[in-house]
Amino acid sequence: MPRPRRRWTGPLLLALLLTALAPWPATADTAPARAETKAHAATVPLPSLSATTTQVASGLRRPTAIVAPDDGTDRLFITEKRGTVRVYHPDTGLASTPLLDITAAVDESGNERGLLGIALPPDFAATRNLYLAYTALPDGAVTLARYRLDDSRLEVLLSQEHAQYSNHNGGQLAFGPDGNLYWSIGDGGGSGDPFKSGQRLDTLLGKIVRIDVRRTCGTLPYCVPADNPFVDRAGARGEIWLYGLRNPWRFSFDRADGSLWIGDVGQGRWEEIDHLAPGRGGLNLGWSCYEGLEKFTGADCPPGETYTKPVFTYSPYTGGCSVIGGHVYRGRAHADLVGGTYIATDYCSSTVWALRPDGAGGYEQAEIGEMPTQVTSIGTTADGEFYAVNDLPGGLHKVSFAQKQPTCRVDRTVKAWGTGMTVDLTVTNTGSTPVDGWTLRFPVALGQTVVSDWNTDLIQLSNVIRASNASHNATIAPGAAITLGYLTDHTGDTSPPPRFTLNGAACAIGR
Repeated sequence: MPRPRRRWTGPLLLALLLTALAPWPATADTAPARAETKAHAATVPLPSLSATTTQVASGLRRPTAIVAPDDGTDRLFITEKRGTVRVYHPDTGLASTPLLDITAAVDESGNERGLLGIALPPDFAATRNLYLAYTALPDGAVTLARYRLDDSRLEVLLSQEHAQYSNHNGGQLAFGPDGNLYWSIGDGGGSGDPFKSGQRLDTLLGKIVRIDVRRTCGTLPYCVPADNPFVDRAGARGEIWLYGLRNPWRFSFDRADGSLWIGDVGQGRWEEIDHLAPGRGGLNLGWSCYEGLEKFTGADCPPGETYTKPVFTYSPYTGGCSVIGGHVYRGRAHADLVGGTYIATDYCSSTVWALRPDGAGGYEQAEIGEMPTQVTSIGTTADGEFYAVNDLPGGLHKVSFAQKQPTCRVDRTVKAWGTGMTVDLTVTNTGSTPVDGWTLRFPVALGQTVVSDWNTDLIQLSNVIRASNASHNATIAPGAAITLGYLTDHTGDTSPPPRFTLNGAACAIGR
């Protein structure tokens, strides 16, 4: 039985620049990455990684974003929801006096409104200008402004009405390798995309915007780049770079290759991460025709559209609720472990997700630890080292990575036919202590529905499988193995489970 019809363009190998087809080609003037950034790709298997955090500061009030000036000062700038920016230095800690205060301009009503994003231009050290994304008084309009530190002046550059609902404001700001400023805006809030914003081109809601803030054009305090994909389309906003987004709270550019990673918060069934090659403007990322890989209930699917699918999705049945997009690690301290690896987390589950191109057109994936509770943003120093802030109680945490040997390995055997398949799993205890009672957790591909199982007590929730021990195989001695398996229906995707945890610990993948 074929899969339901989907006009997705698939992810390709990163080394081939993920050349997914776009409905409208774009020819962005991408520039080479910073000369000092080396594209070091680690080879340590992802399940052999461990991410940990160390709290280095407290007393932040609902922090939302982190950015680092590349001016030799080793500082971090941290936004607070109410409208202030705080400064942290590793030697002196968190300064008590804010760097700037725009609380008089910020609407922080509701959980998702406030000062949401910050970006520093490449010439920050000389100009002392920075850029802020916030919801503005009196009506919550999502707003992009330039702030001039030398004279404490706030200049509004671009605003999008967002009055009816207080959620889904987006808020990420980042300068791309082309020198342009990119800004994410949510779909307008509510639930189910009530304004059908995701698929519309006459609004900035549900988009990532790309503008040139180095120049002015006519009455605009910025310029729309001539190679933006919709500058010549009647009825479309020329500032739009990408569309079909729900609430892209955090996105980032890979310092080494300029590719774009987006964490787009889901409606309730799927959280997703997108990975796009440099210069791929005009792509439709699916919302609200799709949520993740699945057709959305009440979908808005204009005819003739081509959708670019995410490279990674996970279900709230993992304990997650809102993906917090991170960065590709390009620092030095842990380059041999996680160089070239994308790190993200989730606001509710605190799971640290690690993704890396697998050399075969897909992505390795693993859960490699936990962040503190309610992380809202992952940022980097000027040298590429990772920090994270959490919402409540409001702390700053340094992120570190280490290598560990997995204490389990899972070998997979798949036999597929027609609309069915069997999956046999061999779980080996590679640790030094017995496992006495176990739960193996893993995802299955969309469209796979378990019919029966053996040697386990198995529960399927959406695409998440929780397989627990039977009475006769509860103990796995060091070096010993047990087998279990299941019969599943499928709708075309017969891929085996891509990752496993045994009692919460990541397992190595065998065959």
